[in-house]
Amino acid sequence: MAQSATQQFLEMKDIREGTLILKNNSIRGVIMVSSLNFALKSEEEQQGIIYQFQNFLNSLDFSLEIVVQSRVVNITGYLDKLSELEKNQQSELMKIQTAEYRKFIENLIAGGQILSKNFFVVVPFFLLELPGMAKSDKKKNQTVKEMNDEQFQRARAQLWQRIEFVSIGLRRCGLQCVPLKTSELIELFWSWYHPDEAEIGYYPEIPEELIH
Repeated sequence: MAQSATQQFLEMKDIREGTLILKNNSIRGVIMVSSLNFALKSEEEQQGIIYQFQNFLNSLDFSLEIVVQSRVVNITGYLDKLSELEKNQQSELMKIQTAEYRKFIENLIAGGQILSKNFFVVVPFFLLELPGMAKSDKKKNQTVKEMNDEQFQRARAQLWQRIEFVSIGLRRCGLQCVPLKTSELIELFWSWYHPDEAEIGYYPEIPEELIH
């Protein structure tokens, strides 16, 4: 099957069972991580978070990638709902208050775009790390030409052990962690390459068999 122009530039060749498969047949898992308002914590709490995060980093024997996604928040629909609510208010006082609130929001965003940030941790696993795999050299980024189903399932099992380990470490720092499923990974990558459509809340329909 011919690839699109975008697909030719992607390092990823497939998304399967909540796992990214790269063209070199290494695999990745993606964890969505909550934010933490560090500045509002007391000095003692801040030191505790730093200590836990240091311990977490020191416990790792594999690399991680931290990705921050900034997205424009489109609130046009919200403003439209406020206008409709204003028109339907029975009380004149409530109508005035709703109008003032709508104008406040409009003035708030007049100075620039509103951005939301999402945080992700990408966890890798390389096929050559599996027991019994031939290693002519020890570089973990060495390309493996083929990966059969049995190797994929073994590698995926090892990857998800790492994901659980990373999630536990981050939760000890006060963060919430959710590994992304196949459908969520598809939506994530789609939004990166179609930001205008994602901004207005449009996403492609995902086949039922890929929902989990």
